[in-house]
Amino acid sequence: MKAGLLRHILNLWPPFLFSGVHVTRLDADYRHAQVELRMRPWNRNYVRTHFGGSLFAMTDPFWMLLVMQSLGRDFIVWDKAGEIEFVKPGRGTVHARFDLEDTVLDELRHATAGGDKVLRWFDTEVTDASGDVVARVRKQLYVRRKRDRDRSNAADTRG
Repeated sequence: MKAGLLRHILNLWPPFLFSGVHVTRLDADYRHAQVELRMRPWNRNYVRTHFGGSLFAMTDPFWMLLVMQSLGRDFIVWDKAGEIEFVKPGRGTVHARFDLEDTVLDELRHATAGGDKVLRWFDTEVTDASGDVVARVRKQLYVRRKRDRDRSNAADTRG
């Protein structure tokens, strides 16, 4: 799928649309993405700061999407685990940036070349307008090369 279309779909996806999450950048090569979370009355908590679930949600799918699209159809990529550390109260519009380096993709290709699975952590900082860190999010991905059987099943469903 073209990145521009996926960006548009994500911005209309109800969990993002109704929580104030907006994808501001998704590069055509799927190596970079930027997301913002706008403060709304319905996405703040009791003490008038960003709801923690919204902070996590704004970062949730991006590492999996970037890695999956960059590696291609010969790989299985799943979210395995996630964690968030709240650093300071988030107010106003907050931002998250995702930059997938070629060296990471090479590392994943090499580690899965023999058919082994790889579990790899990716880190993202959520920052406020002044650049202060509001939260640190970690996502662990499961990555494995598809076996011949997996590839033939995928071809059958496409064909």
